[in-house]
Formats: sequence, structure tokens, C-alpha cells
Amino acid sequence: MIGNPFAVLDRVDSTNNYAMARVNEGPVTDGATWFAMEQTAGKGQRGRQWHSAPGENIMLTTVLQPALALHQQFMLSVAIALGAYDLFSKYAGDEARIKWSNDIYWRDRKAGGILIENVLRGNIWQYAIAGIGININTPHFPENLANPVSLRQITGKTWDSVALAHELCACLQRRYSHLQAGSYQPLLQEYKNCMIRFNEPALYRKNGEIFTGVIRDVLPDGRLCLEKGNEMLQLGFGEVEFVFAK
Repeated sequence: MIGNPFAVLDRVDSTNNYAMARVNEGPVTDGATWFAMEQTAGKGQRGRQWHSAPGENIMLTTVLQPALALHQQFMLSVAIALGAYDLFSKYAGDEARIKWSNDIYWRDRKAGGILIENVLRGNIWQYAIAGIGININTPHFPENLANPVSLRQITGKTWDSVALAHELCACLQRRYSHLQAGSYQPLLQEYKNCMIRFNEPALYRKNGEIFTGVIRDVLPDGRLCLEKGNEMLQLGFGEVEFVFAK
């Protein structure tokens, strides 16, 4: 069960680093989760850092042993993104969305992100180290951040981040159980239903060019099908940038 055991760390460089160290030391229980009150070097996608004041937000990592083939890695990302979306949309409302590939958005502002690091033994996917950061109580963000938002800014309320983290684990477990049961297509369809900009014209940047495109599909391997004029692009992670108004 995700969140069993659940440990709260006062201060750590990164919950993903901490979890990876535990895996490297020996066997780790499937679903073991670590929540950090403070991270000194939180990790985001593509080498970015995740910043948060102590105790304000959800910063956790869960260790999973997915019984999946390596080519199904994106489906785990789908399940984790849906679990995070389930929690956030419950309190932020129906303007919450998933941004491909696995960010949590509210309107056009980023509320959370997911970083999954894998431990492989030959062709065996031994562990997935799934880190999740969600902005809960941050009242103001640094001006250099492009478009962040917190649950507090949306609702005007302060929240118990540890209690919400436990609730997040329950949301993740529900989606993970569907994945383990082989419900790949329903999960992928629901993921697309929750996506920001799906079947809507919007601006994107690729190789320095800004253009109008329409997301038409997401393939089981994670590639984004983006319609550009009369062309259908199939794009991998990092190959296209969503352009948002400042």
C-alpha cells in the first residue's frame, strides 16, 4: 500500500535522493513513502530544482515495485499523475488539469510536478522512485518563476500539508491498483480527459519556432500527437514547450 510505511523527515536534500539511498542499501517495501518538511535541493524534471519553504507544501517520494515491462513506463507516470490530480482537483475545483507529461496545473499555472526515477536490474524494472511536489500553502512565489500557483492562493485557506500528503497516498494507491489490474486503456483515456489543452488550439515552441497546434492524442509510450497545420507531429518528452501568457 502506498504510504505504508509513511515517514516524515525534518530536513533532507531531496526525498528522491533519500529514497534512492534506501533502495541502494537493500530491499524497500513496495509503497514506502517519505515526506519532507524541508528540502535543500528538491529535484524537478530535466535537472530543474523544486523550491519550497519549510512545512508549506507536499514534498514526498514513494518507492514502487511495478510489475510492468520497461516499455510501459509511461503508464506508471499516467497513474501517478492521475492520483496527484485527484487530490488537487478535489480542493482546487474543476479548473485543475494535467499538463503533459505529468505536471499538475490550475488554469494556466503550475501547481505541482512529478519526477520518476527508475532502478533497473538488467531487463527487470526493480523500483520506481516517484517524487511528487504540490504547492499547498505558499502565499507568494519568487518573481523569476514563470507561472506557479498554490492551493492557498486558489482557495484562500491554509491547509495541513501532512494530512493532505496522507490523502494523496490514498489517491495514488487507487490509481496504482487500477494499473496493477491491467486497466491501461481506461487510465490513459481518463488521463487525456484531464489534460490541459486537449483538442484545443494553443501556442507551442519547438526548435525556437512558436506556432499554433492542437493536441489530438497521447500514445501509450507517452508520445504527444500534436497537429500543426496539415502535419501530425509525434513528440517525445522535452521536444516541445507549452507557451503560456505571462
